[in-house]
Amino acid sequence: MRKVLLVVMDGIGFSNTGVGDAVALANTPTLDRLIKDYPNVRLKAHGSAVGLPSDDDMGNSEVGHNALGCGQVYSQGAKLVNESIESGKMYSSEAWKKIVGNVAANSSVLHFIGLLSDGNVHSNINHLIDMLGRAKSDGVKKVRVHVLLDGRDVPATSALDYVEKLEQAMSALNGSSNDGFDARIASGGGRMKVTMDRYEADWAMVERGWQTHVKGEGRMFASAKEAVETLRSESPGIIDQDLPPFVIGVDNQAAGKINDKDSVVLFNFRGDRAIEISMAFEQRVSAGMPDSFRGMLENDSVDVVYAGMLQYDGDLKLPNLYLVEPPEITNTLSELLVKNNLRQYAVSETQKFGHVTYFWNGNKSGKFSDELEDYKEIPSDKVSFDERPWMKSADITDDIIEAIKSGKYDFIRCNFPNGDMVGHTGSVDATVIGVEAVDLALRRLEKVCIENNVLLVVTADHGNADEMLEKDKKGNLAPRTAHSLNTVPFIVCDNGIELEDVEDYGLANVAPTIAGILGLNPPDCWEKSLLKS
Repeated sequence: MRKVLLVVMDGIGFSNTGVGDAVALANTPTLDRLIKDYPNVRLKAHGSAVGLPSDDDMGNSEVGHNALGCGQVYSQGAKLVNESIESGKMYSSEAWKKIVGNVAANSSVLHFIGLLSDGNVHSNINHLIDMLGRAKSDGVKKVRVHVLLDGRDVPATSALDYVEKLEQAMSALNGSSNDGFDARIASGGGRMKVTMDRYEADWAMVERGWQTHVKGEGRMFASAKEAVETLRSESPGIIDQDLPPFVIGVDNQAAGKINDKDSVVLFNFRGDRAIEISMAFEQRVSAGMPDSFRGMLENDSVDVVYAGMLQYDGDLKLPNLYLVEPPEITNTLSELLVKNNLRQYAVSETQKFGHVTYFWNGNKSGKFSDELEDYKEIPSDKVSFDERPWMKSADITDDIIEAIKSGKYDFIRCNFPNGDMVGHTGSVDATVIGVEAVDLALRRLEKVCIENNVLLVVTADHGNADEMLEKDKKGNLAPRTAHSLNTVPFIVCDNGIELEDVEDYGLANVAPTIAGILGLNPPDCWEKSLLKS
């Protein structure tokens, strides 16, 4: 049996347009040669291939790594929530009943917090609007919405489109009868400035979110529109994800502080950037929390009924209440390897460590075997990724080389985040450097794999760096910070292996292919292997 190294080049796909293609602009002699010299195919990494509602929906790292590590396609994210809303299951759930019942019993306020977007990566504004209508029909009188602005999974300066859509929906609900229903926006800020940190990389973001949403403290504006327009004018060129926090005020009083006996729903469905704010609401202390925030939670905690759209971490039972049951993902590649007594190693830097562990393993924290699995997290730099676009690629490569040379592991997987994380900044120049850093890592890894008879397999989880520009409403080119709908490479660096070349193959076909290379029989529920019979 030959050992395998799988490299996931996060956010590196094949452009269909050539517009803003940082992958093509980059000097990538190694990637170019691997594609030229070895068997390779292009895989779908979006839409139905990763369990999303339609092929108009861009993929993301979470569902991408679910598919890569599990060999199966499950209803995910927006599709999962859509099905729950359409069937009525969400509104008949115990969580929804408790959320609404608490407000009715205490004549209190229902708050919604989440990403105001239709990117279908973290959230969908249509889910929020549907819940607003249902809340009114269920007798809720007062609703406050705390909006996190996107500009990452949707056009970079599209926030006001979503603010307007939400304001129109709330206006219609507020004015449709004389029942006293009152819904309005209470606070907000850019997703990369407040609330939506992940992997405990920057708790200060969550602390700012707590001050803004819960305590109602911060710069005050009369409306979200005024806030966005003013903040943009003060920082020309700023994109939505980087807008500072703001509070909406009425007569110099915050319009929607979160108080004891209120109910709170986090309407994001993706888990990674929902965990820390959920921990804060459920008063779960983390070793990574700064003392200032820990003290704030201890002294100013709020007694609310809190629910997430999904349960963001099943092992941690976080949060306790959630509106939609997650897919029950079983029979992962990691489980198959453990059953066959094969040792595996996973490594990435903080920004994508959860993707090669938690998401890879079917949204499960921890290991299937402490004896057979080793994980390594390399701390990410706490700077904007366009300032250090090489990120931790050299450190990850050094670590993989050491793991290969140890001879301990049958299967090694890693993630280089550069194409995605730098791509999200909107800087083409920086993303080119990020892609080149990954190419340099590939060159080093190929050499060591050859020397140690390890099979190098290269793929990606979705596109991003391959489509960094798009046309705005006026037809002008503008930065694109969202993922693309493009295919991604799958390369097996061994000319003795033949691959099927089928157009509708996707990321879920990777696990059965790796299993076949390792000489294992995949579960019947998996997708087909890419290996020719």
